[in-house]
Parts: sequence; structure tokens; C-alpha cells
Amino acid sequence: MFYYTSVEFNLADLFERAVDTFGDREYLVAEGKRRTYAEMEARANQLAHHLQQSGVNAGDHVGIYAYNSTEWVECLWAIFKIRAVWVNINYRYVEDELAYLFGNADLVALIYQQEFAERVAGVRPHLKQLRHSIVIADPAATAAGVVDTIGSIDYESALTGQSEVRDFGPRSPDDHYILYTGGTTGMPKGVVWRHEDVFFALGGGIDAMTGERAARPERMAEKGLEGFPVVALPIAPLMHGATQWCVMSQSFVGNKVVLVSKFEPHRVWDLVDQEQVNLIMITGDAMARPLIEALGDPAEPHDASSLFAISSSAAIFSPSVKEDFFRRFPNLVITDAIGSSESGNNGLVRLEPGKTAMKGGPTVTAQPGTVVLDDELKPMPPGTGVPGKLARSGDIPLGYYNDPEKTAATFVMGADGVRYSMPGDFALVEADGTITLLGRGSVSINSGGEKIFPEEVEAAAKSHPDVWDAVVVGVPDETWGQRVAAVVQLRPGAEITLEDLQTHCRTRIAGYKVPRELHVVPTMLRSPSGKADYRWAARVATGAED
Repeated sequence: MFYYTSVEFNLADLFERAVDTFGDREYLVAEGKRRTYAEMEARANQLAHHLQQSGVNAGDHVGIYAYNSTEWVECLWAIFKIRAVWVNINYRYVEDELAYLFGNADLVALIYQQEFAERVAGVRPHLKQLRHSIVIADPAATAAGVVDTIGSIDYESALTGQSEVRDFGPRSPDDHYILYTGGTTGMPKGVVWRHEDVFFALGGGIDAMTGERAARPERMAEKGLEGFPVVALPIAPLMHGATQWCVMSQSFVGNKVVLVSKFEPHRVWDLVDQEQVNLIMITGDAMARPLIEALGDPAEPHDASSLFAISSSAAIFSPSVKEDFFRRFPNLVITDAIGSSESGNNGLVRLEPGKTAMKGGPTVTAQPGTVVLDDELKPMPPGTGVPGKLARSGDIPLGYYNDPEKTAATFVMGADGVRYSMPGDFALVEADGTITLLGRGSVSINSGGEKIFPEEVEAAAKSHPDVWDAVVVGVPDETWGQRVAAVVQLRPGAEITLEDLQTHCRTRIAGYKVPRELHVVPTMLRSPSGKADYRWAARVATGAED
């Protein structure tokens, strides 16, 4: 039985408590711009006042459509300060995807980078409820001739003349946070969280060492005073939940955050040296492999001596790549986390050199409330060897925005009468009670009645010395229903045959999981956060992608 302590604050209250405690401390560095906690507070208050004067009220939805920047974070806090809800917008979306998201999200205001002005104009008819828009000036876009055509106000003009004073009304733990997630398949879905629930699920509200639940906003700032300031660099875009929660959770305890607008490995290592970064947050191999290889490039040496931790979530971080990091950083703390936008952090593990066993995903110690459910929605006992569905109870979302059907499918009532979030990840409960993540059921492969999880095959393929990246999908097979196809990006100058890959994989996974097809591509297509694009890979494997 879990006992939960209710709170009487929202996420903006937590940030404001940090401002009152760490005001002069540097909070954010992004593309040459710097903000202390007090400076961030002042500008966020100005923007919040502007939004209020423009008719944005508590509960209204405001879209943020930009690269990582100080403005993105200012928008984040300004919107929460007035109890409105910000909506993250994927800057990689084309007009059809944007039209769907805008139609689903009920935006009353939109803040966007000038680079995206033409795309915004193209989907303006889908913004039925839009009352106000703000454009963030971009010199590069101006030089390229990109102009705003929907009458948006300039971002800096919006702040000019507005009060820096914090004079907002009381807030509530029931205020909403929405995270739009595209996942690996399907159109984007807006996951609706209460501030209280998401704080405990993703924001550090539960102490990882003691299990203490922070019932007062002052408690997080107190924890920051008890330790030493950490400098964190989350690499993924702010449109991705992992970076959102790094920016927010680090602020609650007075730490400093460094952002990059676009991922470039040498640029990341330059920032590690310049800003004395202690923690890097990545999303799996798509970031980890280029980083560790760039660090070994003799043509561009880097000083990474300040780094003592790396944390990965949301995408597979292969054992072979982890070992590469340990060889370079023998004392590095690597934390591998499993979770989702729909459930928060389900579990994590701190890895040591030589203990990164080959599995489809990480084997982690479960967070409170995390279980594996069988087909009858009953929690599975340890050591059965039978996969089930990963689920979490307790601090979980309310559901999907504007989608009752998907809400009913994901947020279920278990046989024990407990409400669970069950997004679709398969997992095993090991004999010692730890949980091994196998992969998302929506992309699993059924070959001759055997369920094959792509992540496990991908990890095996990527351990081949000539393979840079790999995504595995199922393609139609007249005999077996589906067969395993590997879409692979090779290292420069490397060559590989299907037989080479199969021989290598057979030493790591069972024979029925070994790829039956090999498709070599010049560049792997992934999301900006590093997630595999399984729809694109399936088109490559079936010949539908030119």
C-alpha cells in the first residue's frame, strides 16, 4: 500500500521558490544567452503579464514551436505562472502533422520561431480558436527572407513595458501539464497530467534515495542547499519530455542547465569544457555513439574531465556503446531509465563497467507502483519468464487530450481494482524482482508465432563493428507471417553482407530473431530525440521508400 501526501502548489510555485532561494545563481545557458534565476523570473513575469492582457486565461492552451532557447524556457514558466497550459510542438512535423496537432490541441495562443512562420501560415486555418500569436525573431530567417504573414507580435515587443513583478493569484496542484508525444508510431497524442502527479512521476518529487515525497515547495530548494550545484546538459529538443523535465527538475534544486539548439557532437563536448558540465542527458544510441566517437577524434581534442554522469531515457542505449563510455570514463555513473510520456519514470539502474548484459532494453529496479500485468491485468510474479505489459499506478496521467478511445485503452482498471497506465511496452519480471524492458508491442514482430522485439535485435546488430546504426522491422512473409528485416547505416567505408550480420547476431540472440533481410541506407532517419522511425524503416524494407 502506498500512502500519498497531497500538495498545494503547482510547478510554477516550485520554480518561484527556487528563484527566492538561488536568485543570483546562473540558471540557463543557451546559444550564447545566459539567465540567472532572477533574470529568468523577471522575463517570465513580463511575458505572463502580456499573455494575460492578450486574453490568455487559466486552463487555456498555448503552443510553443521553437528550437531550444532561453525564450522556450521563459515561455514555459510564464504560461504556468498564469495557470495556462503549454503545448510542445515538434519542429520536424510537416503541415499534415501540424494540422492534426493544432486541430487536436485547441490552442488559443501560439509562440513560434520566425523560421517556422511560413509553415504556421500554411496551417493557420486549423487553429480555429487562436486569439493571439507571438513570433521569436531569428536573424538567420530574416536573412533568408522568411517573414511573418499572420500578424504576430514580436517576442521582445511583447515583453517591453510589462511588469517584472510576481503578482499572480493562487495556483493549484490540479493545474494541467500536457505532453504531446508521437512515440514510434501513429499521430501525436496529448498526455494530460495534473501538476501534482507529474511532479512526483517525473519532476524529482520523490527522493530516489529515501523515498521521501516533497509535500512543500520549500523542500526542493532545501535539498538544493544541502548538496552542491550541478551543471546539466540535456541534448534532446525541449519539445521532448526528457529535456523538459531536466530543465524543470534541475531548477527546483538550484542547478544550472545548458541547452543546445541542434545536436552536434563536437559542439556538445565544447560546452562540457566551457561550462564545466557534470551531467549529460541523452536519448539512447543516436546521441551516445556519435558523442563517444567524437571524443576519440584526435583532430578535435576535448577536455571532458568535469563530466561524472550520463543519463539515458526514451530510446535504447546499447550495451556495446555503454562499454565504449566506460573505457573512456572508468568512473562514470551511467543511469539507464525506462518510462514513457504516459507513465513517467518506471524504473532506473546505475550501471557499472562490465555489467551491461545484452538484452532488448535495460533491466531496472522498479519505481513504486510499477508492475508487469498479464493478459487478465493481474500483476505478474517474479521469475515466470513470460512477458507481460509494463504498467504503473499512483502518480499517473488523467488520459489523452480529446481522445477518450485511446484513453480507455491505455489507462485501465486492473484486476486488483487499481487504475494503471499501460502504454504498451512489454517487459519481464526477473527472479530478483527487477524488470527488463523488451519493447513496444506496436512494433513487435510476429514470426511463426514467436514474438520478436526489435530493440533486442537492434542491440545485437549495433554491436557489429561495421554497423553505425540499425532499426529492425517486420516485413510480410508468406510462410511465417512476418520476417525480420534490418535497416542499417554502416560506418564510413565499411561493407557488410547479410551473412556477416547474421553470423554476428547469432552469438547474441536466438536464431529465430536473426535478421533475414539487410537494407543498407546512407543515413538513418530518427526523430530529433533519437527515437527510431519505424514507419520510415518499414517503407525502406518493403521498397516503398524511394
